[in-house]
Formats: sequence, C-alpha cells, structure tokens
Amino acid sequence: MSGPIIVGTDGSAGATAAVEWAADDAARTGLPLRVVTAVLRRPYDIPRSIVLEEDVITRDARRVLAEAEATARARRPLVEVSTALIEGAASLVLRDQGQGAEEVVIGTRGLGGFAAALLGSVSMHVAGHAHCPVVVVRPVTGPARDEITVGVDDSDACEPALAYAFHQAGLRGATLRAVHAWQLPVHAFAPEVAYAMDDIRAAQYAVVADRLAAWRRKYPGVDLVEDVRCAHPVDALVEASQGGDLVVVGSHGRGGLGSLLLGSVSRGVLHHARCTVAVVRS
Repeated sequence: MSGPIIVGTDGSAGATAAVEWAADDAARTGLPLRVVTAVLRRPYDIPRSIVLEEDVITRDARRVLAEAEATARARRPLVEVSTALIEGAASLVLRDQGQGAEEVVIGTRGLGGFAAALLGSVSMHVAGHAHCPVVVVRPVTGPARDEITVGVDDSDACEPALAYAFHQAGLRGATLRAVHAWQLPVHAFAPEVAYAMDDIRAAQYAVVADRLAAWRRKYPGVDLVEDVRCAHPVDALVEASQGGDLVVVGSHGRGGLGSLLLGSVSRGVLHHARCTVAVVRS
C-alpha cells in the first residue's frame, strides 16, 4: 500500500488552498491524508516570567491544525484525516515527512514569505530535497480545466514525471498535454552551415513518440496531446500552464546545494507557472 498524502499548513491562505488540493487528491487516490504543522521554538518565544501548561506557540499551532482538519473533512468527508504537530523548521519537517509518503503538498508561499515573492523558501527547499513528488499549490479561481501538462525530454529522468502525470490524468479523466521544447544549436544560425529543418523537426517529434509509446499502451483511456515546440522549455511549460490545472516536471538537478537539487527548468516553472506544479524527482 502507498504511504499517506502529506500536506503542510501554517494557517495562511496558500496553506488552505494546499489542504483543499490534498484532500481532493486523497479522495481520488483513496489514500489517507496527514496534515502537518511545524513549530520552531526559540529561547525568546515565551517570557520567562510566564509559566503556562501549554505555551502560546503550541496553542496557536493546534488551532491551525484543527482549522485545517476541519477544512479537509468538510471538503472530503470520506477521506481518512490525521494531524501532527512536529517541532522543527517547516522545510526540514516536511522534507522528512516525505519519506514513505505518496506526495507532499504545500502552498506557494506561507505566512513568513515576502509579499512580492513568487515562491516561498519552504516550498523551494522541500521541492528540492524530498524524495517523493512535491506538489506546490497555486490558488486559482474558476472551474477546473481538465488538462494536465507534463514536460518530456529525451532522458530517462522524465519517466517518473510521466508516471505521475499519466496517473493523475487517469484519475481525473483529464487531457494530458505532453510538452517537448527544443532549441536550435547556436551554430545552426551560421549561414555556412546547411541545416535540414524538416529533419530536425521530425527527429524531435520522434523523441516524444518514442518516449510516450509505452505510456499510451498502459493508459489507453487518457486523451493525450503531443505538443512539440521550438522554444525554451520553461517558456513552453509556463505558456501551457495557462490552460491547465497542473504542470508536472521532472527534476534533473544534481548539485549538493539546496537550490541546485532542482534543475533550472523545474525552478523556472515553479516560479512562473500559472497553476499548481508537481515536481517529481528521478
């Protein structure tokens, strides 16, 4: 059996949207939902002259958990919901909670973020470190568009992202748009170099067809659109996100530093996509 769906909350509007998304996904998958709040303590949090059985920070965190649990139960009454209050930095707590989980769901930006920030530091850290899919929920208005976008390239690293995207499309009955973006080599613009553009385009379409062939057979009921573009991958995926409910990207990052564990494409899509993004590490 798969692990639970983990959703982090801090009581912010973004976290509430994440709880709602996670409850919906728990209902689709039949998995339990675990709502997590992290409490980070410092020596100056509580004045020494005040002695309480339960300090203010803990009491507030329990209130946040109770409200999030009520939101999830009201939205999806049949989903099994549990809660956990865990001491530690939110980014580390949610990263660790991802071990054995089906996915970790978080908002784009919590209470601690800067107003102008497109993506919070917690979201970036968890997406770069968790070993399960991380869903960063961007609140949107209006009805569902019933379309999911997934990035496709010629490497095996995109296979986990394809698996997640096809599974989500099958559960939702949504169209799956497989976007493959390619760019001309720099020397292709040199007049002395002869390039057969038709051959290049045909080769790019072949990359997508070969990569998707096995998934077509596994999910014959999924309506699949092959979207091959001459563009930067971030630009292509961000543009496609405007007409969808979810963008799924793989992460090719191999660096030792936190931000480098996300590839440049996944970082760019997380910052600029117009809908929810799922990052699926290989």
